[in-house]
Amino acid sequence: MQKLEITDYVVFLVYFVIVAGYGYWIYQRKKKSQADSKDFFLAEGSLTWWAIGASLIASNISAEQFIGMSGSGFKMGLAISTYEWMAAATLIIVAIFFIPVYLKNKIYTMPQFLNERYNGTVAMIMAVFWLLLYIVVNLMSILYLGALAITGITGFNIYLCIFLLAIFAIFITLGGMKVIGYTDVIQVFFLVLGGLVATYIALNLVSKEAGQEGIVNGFNLLRAQADDHFHMIFDRDNANYMDLPGLTVLIGGMWITNLNYWGCNQYITQRALGADLKTARNGILFAAFLKLLMPVIVVLPGIAAFVLHQKGYFATEMLDSKGVIDVNKAYPSLLNLLPVGLKGLAFAALTAAIVASLAGKANSIATIFTLDIYKKAIDKEASEQKMVWLGRLSVIVSMLLAVLLSLLVGEKLMGEGKQGFQYIQEYTGFVSPGIFAMFILGFFWKRTTSNAALFATVGGFVFSLILKVLPQFADLSFLEPMNFAKLNAEGVYEIPFLDRMGFVFIFCVIGMSIITNIENRRGVKPNGLIVEPSMFRMSPGFAAGSLLVLGIITALYTIFW
Repeated sequence: MQKLEITDYVVFLVYFVIVAGYGYWIYQRKKKSQADSKDFFLAEGSLTWWAIGASLIASNISAEQFIGMSGSGFKMGLAISTYEWMAAATLIIVAIFFIPVYLKNKIYTMPQFLNERYNGTVAMIMAVFWLLLYIVVNLMSILYLGALAITGITGFNIYLCIFLLAIFAIFITLGGMKVIGYTDVIQVFFLVLGGLVATYIALNLVSKEAGQEGIVNGFNLLRAQADDHFHMIFDRDNANYMDLPGLTVLIGGMWITNLNYWGCNQYITQRALGADLKTARNGILFAAFLKLLMPVIVVLPGIAAFVLHQKGYFATEMLDSKGVIDVNKAYPSLLNLLPVGLKGLAFAALTAAIVASLAGKANSIATIFTLDIYKKAIDKEASEQKMVWLGRLSVIVSMLLAVLLSLLVGEKLMGEGKQGFQYIQEYTGFVSPGIFAMFILGFFWKRTTSNAALFATVGGFVFSLILKVLPQFADLSFLEPMNFAKLNAEGVYEIPFLDRMGFVFIFCVIGMSIITNIENRRGVKPNGLIVEPSMFRMSPGFAAGSLLVLGIITALYTIFW
């Protein structure tokens, strides 16, 4: 297998020096304000719209997309792009309805929202839970999948790659949110440029294999030779229906996944919470446009790898230790076909995506631990300097824990033959419905009580577990005519996890409504937020941009239905 050459390492070194040097320059320039905790954690008032938008994408796009989503593109095709294109639509909703509520009520962290809207108990439970989720699922999965990808390209030992990625991310994160936000702009530049180069080369190679030239011909050949990989909505008899169950991606659980991720998630919303409404909205709109581009960078290469594999490429590179095709090796195998120099650029793009995402999540872990746990429950009189110091320490500790988990269970959970992207989506989906129900009712129904929120917090997770194991004990064939269950490989009728999330969300909303009405009759008066119709007015420019994004999404689904 072709590995990196000296020229590739030089290209990568240039990327590393630019990011590290720019980050250090930003840190030195803003050093005086780093003793202020809000400035360190939120970069309050200092991020521009383009920095916010770039940072949102840099925090989101990582190894789970480049490796996991490309692998899913290899296996199931363009349909996996629904996570990106529906996210673009979701970002518009978040910008219009969610961000104004946060900014008007001066909300800086998600546990703070829960504390002010409900009570300290709900906030503390969720703060601890989010810390565990971010470390055990997010940091660990990004580290392992990222190291797996870099190993496939460089030939380095996977454990060495895990340590190097962690060290690089810590270096960026210790500078605070300003450093992360502005270095993310460079990270996104390399991410997009390197990703487009990889896609360009892959499409060119497909066309050359057919005696043609050009990326347009390459794309047309992909559609002709892998027609089954260019449908966004799966029929029930499709082998991948359990992962993307038909219209659920448009009118069901996909909305819960995205609205929870983009609207109720600390390491995402944190980018916009330090800005004014106009800047935050414009940044989110910019991120929505970038989201439309992501499938070109991470899904098309997976489909190209599938077509090339059918022609005899990657005969051994994509096999696991048991001789079975491992879809997680599709993108690294494809990168090894790139010419010298361009491979280094693609390698830099992949590393940029991994490190930026690690830094963003580590900063959010530090923010929640310092502001919502330590400051509230351990030392209420902690000084600004102490909180910044503690934030930096928590970054290091969380990264070390993620490294340890990657070494211990990474291979078991996301190793050979497993779709890493789907792993992350399904297991995050155990808690997304309850959290989203708690947030959405907390926003727009002032009567919602703290006990109702507590029910969604615990009940959502319990309902998800029950529906996950229920097929082992009960016959769910009655759900098949309604397309809510399908016979799996074990001969058991199973509910697709996106549909499962939809059911759990409905259960949580019903339960919260019942508890709220009972407590309201008993005289319980919950804390409400400031929510006024004027908050949701849009500027003409933002409205026009939003309509353009939604129009493009509609066209894409119409073309590739």
